[in-house]
Amino acid sequence: MSNQFDVVVIGAGPAGYVCAIRAAQLGLKTACIERWSDDKGKPTLGGTCLNVGCIPSKTLLDSSQKYVEAKRDFSTHGIKHSGVEIDVAAMMGRKDNIVKTLTGGIAGLFKANGVTLLHGAGKVLKGKRVELTRADGSVEIVGAEHTIIATGSRPIEIPPTPLTDDLIVDSTGALAFKSVPKRLGVIGAGVIGLELGSVWGRLGAEVVVLEAMEGFLAAADQQIARESRKILEKQGLDIRLGARVTASEVKGKDVEVTYVDGDGTEHKITFDKLIVAVGRRPYTENLFAADSGIEMDERGFIHVDDHCNTSVPGVYAIGDVVRGPMLAHKGSEEGVVVAERIAGQKAQMNYDLIPSVIYTHPEIAWIGKTEEEVKALGEAYKVGTFPFAASGRALAANEGHGMVKVISDKATDRILGVHIVGPSAADLVQQAVIAMEFAASTEDLALTIFSHPTLSEALHEAVLAVDDHAIHIANRKKRR
Repeated sequence: MSNQFDVVVIGAGPAGYVCAIRAAQLGLKTACIERWSDDKGKPTLGGTCLNVGCIPSKTLLDSSQKYVEAKRDFSTHGIKHSGVEIDVAAMMGRKDNIVKTLTGGIAGLFKANGVTLLHGAGKVLKGKRVELTRADGSVEIVGAEHTIIATGSRPIEIPPTPLTDDLIVDSTGALAFKSVPKRLGVIGAGVIGLELGSVWGRLGAEVVVLEAMEGFLAAADQQIARESRKILEKQGLDIRLGARVTASEVKGKDVEVTYVDGDGTEHKITFDKLIVAVGRRPYTENLFAADSGIEMDERGFIHVDDHCNTSVPGVYAIGDVVRGPMLAHKGSEEGVVVAERIAGQKAQMNYDLIPSVIYTHPEIAWIGKTEEEVKALGEAYKVGTFPFAASGRALAANEGHGMVKVISDKATDRILGVHIVGPSAADLVQQAVIAMEFAASTEDLALTIFSHPTLSEALHEAVLAVDDHAIHIANRKKRR
């Protein structure tokens, strides 16, 4: 073997590159293998998140929201204008530049921290070895005292809607439309479907979201889910639940979709573009030699314990290839924990406090248990809510939609869950994450001074409302 490393990370997405950097910071000789290339054959770092996921989608969400505000909301602020237009090419160019900046930044961080980048495809072999296959077909065997698998995930494809070059696309294709479709279909009312539907709906597309499940946002607190659906439908998204897609047919420049509703009635609907956003699956194909000893389930997820150890000593797996939510921040934290444990530190991760966010507008975010989960456990609990319509800061920003909901244990007052739909929900929920990490009660937050006027005051009022102490809304009963 020409190269021997303490740590070899396969995959340079959020889980992999963070793990590699942390391992190098801890004095471990570290290499990171990445197979992605740009159009010039150079390695592209950052994985799905930076290249065709979190970053480009949030860039387009931000651009499209500013377009909506310019067309619809500026007049509310007394700003008069005319002739607002969208330049899709310029919007896409901005997105690409941001992606290029961030992915290039990872290469700089690798260099600064002493991480060796190996460009090619990695395969785990028996006996602490990794096979590296480069783009030119050459093969090198790399020694790895510890191997971390962080190869991420890819969009799920479904038989009724085989992808085409430009009419039926997955989330990657939906980030590269050259013009705004007049009629856009989205299969899947999850995070990806709602975000991409929002982007193109804001820009003028007639968006129909087809969701096979009868419920909306099943993972979210259902009070928040109902409020979110109401807001999104008011914005123009046509969300059809219980709509199971059974077939599609390309007819010229259109695609005809057949779906069956909850009553069993068949419907046909025609779109200019169709986005398939029904979830993601782990990227673990051709990743292990037959005798590597790595155990996986029938869906391709790698079996790991609470500390991300696989069935083979010295081999770990993190991020989208293992159990838990497919979230960049979950994978990144796992990467840090694994690197630190390899270095001999007693690092651990709290899987109960991984925040979830949907970057629609307003945003939807939550942490901890939903009210439905608490009920199912039979726990006695209290609830406090506060609407952004009563927030001075939200109204000043013309953002008075949505609410904050706090759930606490009735006996101990410990916060069990915080659920938000509203402005800056992604940032507001992080305050709750910190509080819950320190096992805070609602009283702890109630006694905390929040700046005025801020959106954060909505969280403060919601915890006050848990015990009917809210100041800026009427409580359920009067207190002396």
